[in-house]
Amino acid sequence: MSFAKILIANRGEIACRVIRTARALGYRTVAVFSEPDAASPHVALADEAVALGGQSAADSYLRVDAVVATALRTGADAIHPGYGFLSERADFAQACVDAGLVFIGPPASAITAMGDKAGAKRRMLAAGVPCVPGYLGEDPSDAAFAGQADLLGYPLLVKAVAGGGGRGMRLVHAASELAEALAGARREATSAFGDGTLMLERLVTDGRHIEIQVFADAHGHVIHLGERDCSAQRRRQKVIEESPSPFVDVAMREAMGRDAVAAARAVGYVGAGTIEFIVDDQRRHYFLEMNTRLQVEHPVTECVTGLDLVEWQLRVAAGEPLPLRQDEIRWTGHAVEARLYAEDPYDNFAPQTGRIAYWRPARASRAGARIDDGIVEGGTVSPFYDAMVAKVIVHGRDRPDALRRLAAALEDTPLLGLRNNGRYLRDLARHPEFVAGAVTTRRLDDWAAQHAPINIAPEPDDEDWAVTAALRMQPPANAPTSGPVAASVASRRIALACAGVTRALAVEGARVRVGERVIEVTLEAADGDGWRTVDVDGRRRRRLLVDDGQRVHVVRDAAVHVFEEPSPFPQPDATAAARVARAPVAGVVAQVAVEVGQRVVAGQPLVCVEAMKMEMWLNAAADGVVSAVRVALRDTVASGAVLVELDLDAKETT
Repeated sequence: MSFAKILIANRGEIACRVIRTARALGYRTVAVFSEPDAASPHVALADEAVALGGQSAADSYLRVDAVVATALRTGADAIHPGYGFLSERADFAQACVDAGLVFIGPPASAITAMGDKAGAKRRMLAAGVPCVPGYLGEDPSDAAFAGQADLLGYPLLVKAVAGGGGRGMRLVHAASELAEALAGARREATSAFGDGTLMLERLVTDGRHIEIQVFADAHGHVIHLGERDCSAQRRRQKVIEESPSPFVDVAMREAMGRDAVAAARAVGYVGAGTIEFIVDDQRRHYFLEMNTRLQVEHPVTECVTGLDLVEWQLRVAAGEPLPLRQDEIRWTGHAVEARLYAEDPYDNFAPQTGRIAYWRPARASRAGARIDDGIVEGGTVSPFYDAMVAKVIVHGRDRPDALRRLAAALEDTPLLGLRNNGRYLRDLARHPEFVAGAVTTRRLDDWAAQHAPINIAPEPDDEDWAVTAALRMQPPANAPTSGPVAASVASRRIALACAGVTRALAVEGARVRVGERVIEVTLEAADGDGWRTVDVDGRRRRRLLVDDGQRVHVVRDAAVHVFEEPSPFPQPDATAAARVARAPVAGVVAQVAVEVGQRVVAGQPLVCVEAMKMEMWLNAAADGVVSAVRVALRDTVASGAVLVELDLDAKETT
């Protein structure tokens, strides 16, 4: 089972993470990439890289035959699937073995056993592991699901039996919502996993999502490495994870650890895996599923145990026994991981795409934070993959210490060029409920529905406007620094726009008039990373100011405010904008709900676009008749593309 060269069948931060440990242990590495990822960091980091072609995952990273053929062609003798993509595909694991390659993961039989969530629950019940009451989909008809849902009671979850990551999952509050939830879950699961089979689970309201990291070798040894609390979620996607859990005590940890080890043994598991539990308000835990791979949040376990879990994967895959026994595992301090998503938390978490104008995480790294990323300044975030672009991980002596470090690291690690959740994460790390360890799996969604303060975008203050005006009115670097200055130059006005607001400001030397307030601003030269000392009315602070020629990005307390000088040309009026429905981001058309000639009313759904694991509906902005539908199901569309046109005056023709 020895191997010397590893192909990593993944992308982004996942591939970078695996490559770093593999190379540190002396293994040669091979990266694969799609067309949008040709200039991605993981491609440059590996010893070799091979293009798979295509843009979407289905056309590149999910092509089992192409990945296996690439490994053979490059002389790789092992494949690491990373986490996501093919990592939980039993057919891929078996294809590797059949080709004479070492699959750095569990045997195909274990993936099959745990990949079917319904079948996995049957196995867990047989092994004595507690499970959430539900219906395992023996009769897949809507009528059968409706009958079983009535027996289980609402609210409940519709779940795909395949895959993970929240895909093919719908929360149903009442019987009237079930049919639509079943249709949507089947469609999403079929698109993501090629399998639309569904099941039902009773919803544990205000539950805690606690998972146990397990490890097993081929010699019969199975241990656990403690728990991770992943309760901070939005739309069943994890946002912040930590270890240990502020909710779990010693007795619960021992009980969950025993059940997790029993679950792994029940399927003959080998390698790294995660047993996910939901815990109710009575502190009872129930098996949800097993992720037969390393998890995105594994760094917090590494921080508190001091272990490299990828190294353990490689050693187990090479046939070695586990390096430590259960009684030798030690946990030290507290670790927290925040997922940086290319999404707008102040606009219903809409995914964002575009060019990265600034990304220099070394400042936070020097302060002790661990940044796992797969992006680079000047690169592009495409719509074809997950919205998560980086992870910020900190380790403290206790939970308060870790949360303080996390907030500081997020302030030191701004991502500029496209909207993201950096400030939202900072605010969450400081939120009283999160600090108290009281956040449950539904809390973030409740806050979003209530439009709580954490979901309201921070606005620029007068000082932000003044600093931007002062920066824009600075003389060019090669301008003369002595001699008289004409009055017309010494006192000037500038118009700036930010967050839908336009203001006129007067700049007189170092003084900037913002409304009725006069602010004195002095800007010192920027360091190599763009940070500079800004003196505002005698108060000196370090701020990041980036002028890309068109826009000025002002960063304050992890919030990014983008200013630009408004165009002098007339802008389209609201009526003209209402005549077309444009794609909010680049993506794939998941549904077309209207046809030419159909009358629609304001707010009526027109087209659904899928991007970054999220479905977004475009609704009619006004009453009218559909005059053109410019897309079809599964079409790829660019951001801003016109998808549907409306005639606001026409009469219905069908």
